[in-house]
Amino acid sequence: MSLPQREFPGRSARGGDDRGVNDETPTPISDRELYALLALWGAFAAWSLVGPLGGYTVWLMEAGPVLIALAVMIPTRRRFPLTPLLYRLIFLHALVLTLGAAYTYAEVPLGEWAKQAFGFERNHYDRLGHFMQGFVPALVAREILLRNTGLVRGKMLFFLVTCVCLAVAAFYELIEWWVALGFAEKGQTGQDFLGTQGDVWDAQWDMFLCLLGALSSQLGLSWLHDRQLGG
Repeated sequence: MSLPQREFPGRSARGGDDRGVNDETPTPISDRELYALLALWGAFAAWSLVGPLGGYTVWLMEAGPVLIALAVMIPTRRRFPLTPLLYRLIFLHALVLTLGAAYTYAEVPLGEWAKQAFGFERNHYDRLGHFMQGFVPALVAREILLRNTGLVRGKMLFFLVTCVCLAVAAFYELIEWWVALGFAEKGQTGQDFLGTQGDVWDAQWDMFLCLLGALSSQLGLSWLHDRQLGG
């Protein structure tokens, strides 16, 4: 005579632990669009590598986050596909970073135009880069948390996603500091990567813009993100 199995909270009848996993089925992106985005970025990256203003070391440091993201996303494409919204936003973020790598953030022509047109005291293209540092990773963190943990949509998810983005922004400021120290005796390389342009509050501005980006994407795009997640 077999005894009925006792079910425990968060444990499936198969014996596996289901706690912390949400049933999110993302809308798939077509392979054609995904390859097109990758090809477009590849062409843009190739152009940016033709005599980058700060040299190839600065280019590698500025475009490094894109290369790291590709190294993670390509092998996990089938196992953990992201929503189309995320792939498109990551592509835009990659363009922003790669353009900054080509010119260094202090010399990007778009920022120079805005500086002249609006009377700014510095090239603010790096502010756009740090806004994107919060805007896009916020939805990446949101998707990972929704699909891999027991978190549900609400205040706690919003809070934790924001905290993740601020933590990343703070750690990136530490990386800039370490690089500047490491290249202190090697000419302009460290300063080109640090890109403060004489602003003593540059690190604080960077983190604040990242915070604004994280808040903006969660408030403005969560409805579309949820739709593509099937939620």
